[in-house]
Amino acid sequence: MFNFQNKNNEFFDLFVESAEYFYKGALVMDEVMQDSSTADAKMKIIIDLEHEADAVNDKILDRLNQTFITPIDREDIYALANGLDDGVDFLQGTLQRIVIYRAGPVKEGAAAMTKLLLEATQEIIKAFSLLKDIKKNRVQLLETTHKISKLESEGDRVYRQEIANLFDNVKDPIDLIKWKDILENLEDTMDHCEDISDMIRGVVMKYA
Repeated sequence: MFNFQNKNNEFFDLFVESAEYFYKGALVMDEVMQDSSTADAKMKIIIDLEHEADAVNDKILDRLNQTFITPIDREDIYALANGLDDGVDFLQGTLQRIVIYRAGPVKEGAAAMTKLLLEATQEIIKAFSLLKDIKKNRVQLLETTHKISKLESEGDRVYRQEIANLFDNVKDPIDLIKWKDILENLEDTMDHCEDISDMIRGVVMKYA
């Protein structure tokens, strides 16, 4: 039942695969932000991505249950796996809001935040690709996590500016409520990227 290998790169390969689903979800969101009329069609795509991401997460957890000696702490593997899986859920939730609310033309700030999410998820893929050799890649890993934090800070700035724009310029209170909720969900997703980054940084500090 148990695998006694000291090194098991399969965990890291699965992390990268899971991170790629997070990025693919961000790509779908970006396509919707460029053309909001595609939102209904993209909903099925992101639901499929979420199911595929769940399957990868299940593989990681199954592997964790079958492995006696893991390359990093079991608790870290569990937290990282679920963190990545939750990222796709955040994106699905944002797109669901756009569809359910019939949100209409995309607000400039929402499109800008989605571009930042694309960058952040790309950096997350990079970080997990480097995680196989923590000691060798320590500097690059810390640089990557720092970049994700900077992107999250820029996301906060864009979010605050767009919320102010909503209250200044949107006359229809229903439209304001819709987009405020969508923007908050995008901001939560950016925060989640930083949460994953912080977990990676913690692993680096522990093992490098």
